[in-house]
Amino acid sequence: MKNLLLTTMVILLTAYAQGQAIYEDERYVPETDPLVLEKLEQWKDFKFGLLMHWGPYSQWGIVESWSICAEDEGWCRRPHEDYIAYKKEYEGLKKTFNPVNFNPDKWAKAANDAGMKYVVFTTKHHDGFCMFDSKYTDYKVTSEECPFHTNKRANIAKEIFDSFRKKDFWIGTYFSKPDWHNNDYWWSNFATPDRNVNYDPEEYPKKWESFVQFTHNQILELMTDYGDIDILWLDGGWVAKKTPQTIKEAYKRKIDSNESGFIKAQIINQDIRMDELVQKARKKQPGLIVVDRAVHGKNQNYLTPENRVPEKPLPYPWESCIISGGGWSYTPDAKYMSGQEAIHMLIDIVVKGGNLLYNIAPGPDGDWQQGAYDLLEDIGDWIKVNGEAIYGTRTMEPYKTDNIGITEKEGTVYFLYLDEKGTNQLPPSISINTHCPAEGAKVSLLGTQEQLDWEKTQEGFTVNIPYALQENPPSKYAWVIKVTKIAK
Repeated sequence: MKNLLLTTMVILLTAYAQGQAIYEDERYVPETDPLVLEKLEQWKDFKFGLLMHWGPYSQWGIVESWSICAEDEGWCRRPHEDYIAYKKEYEGLKKTFNPVNFNPDKWAKAANDAGMKYVVFTTKHHDGFCMFDSKYTDYKVTSEECPFHTNKRANIAKEIFDSFRKKDFWIGTYFSKPDWHNNDYWWSNFATPDRNVNYDPEEYPKKWESFVQFTHNQILELMTDYGDIDILWLDGGWVAKKTPQTIKEAYKRKIDSNESGFIKAQIINQDIRMDELVQKARKKQPGLIVVDRAVHGKNQNYLTPENRVPEKPLPYPWESCIISGGGWSYTPDAKYMSGQEAIHMLIDIVVKGGNLLYNIAPGPDGDWQQGAYDLLEDIGDWIKVNGEAIYGTRTMEPYKTDNIGITEKEGTVYFLYLDEKGTNQLPPSISINTHCPAEGAKVSLLGTQEQLDWEKTQEGFTVNIPYALQENPPSKYAWVIKVTKIAK
């Protein structure tokens, strides 16, 4: 029953994210800070990163945070009828969280071997539990009430960041703007009907200001005490400044699609002074990339389609955050993508000019499931052969035709042939109908030293694959034809 509930939650959350993301796709305000622009270009070269959702909720194998939200949505439903009792039990998970097998060096090695270049870790999700040693709350992994606090690696975020830096990863800190444990957000004086602040910030400005300062202080802790931070990845897009007109339009959309009049979540102006916060954060971390997800404005330096891949290239920096297996949080007996599915998705994203942020959820014991390690190993084997066609590339028209994707780097063009039938056997020839090599260009297959024969056709060119390569290709799932120069 628990697995069925979790599966339903994942499906519904994905549907919700898709609907939101489609609306967000057309909304981007370019950055002007030259240091940030420089970092964004570097980030666009990386192509492949790791996202991790982890907290005490992993002990139950449930969706992260959302089961304590009282909205009537499938992903918020609880297995108990008594909300108050459930929330108390949920918050009590802090007292049993003891991931004794936590070894971030092992994760960093696996991610590095897979070809990942940056990590984004959930320092705090919506439930407010901190996976870092914040001095502004005791609802944290280093609390004396949490059995893991005596472990030498108790400050989990710091340990993860340090381990991944040793492998030259960029560091991203996921931080939830709403905090459902903080009494200045969910005030105990009122009930908590939905995900939003449960009082009117304009009626209680001192209380709201206290929450604003709390949020700023926690983020500045992360910017000050945890080494070089490259990305501030903010979630909870409903916590944002909203104009009266925006609020009226949002409610009108809700009412127009609702005959009963029951509204599951309010629209509230929740101004945490993001411009000010970003300015303070960049004083600590110059060039910091800020991703204020789903909030239109200059503080969303790249967009993050959630659990989906756009149908076409997008005219701004973007990253698809994708579940590798199970849910965003730990799922018992999770079924992971196959290596072929993962590689083909990575190619589909890269040829459209995006990055793939691949989510793996640690379990309550402090380790990943073996399926995650196996999948990353499979991806790494492919990347070692074909990474040249991935890293540092940019999209090239028409980006993809049938089962052939196209990337470009400094005049060299890569044609990525996807083995959609799963034979792991190269065909005798590959026809490319979009471009043709220039005179004197070298045509080769990544993973081999051999130059390939090719013939010009009316629409492009055909590459002939030697029999030995057909039977023993250099990689599985997809192969890359490299052309050093394309005819104009």
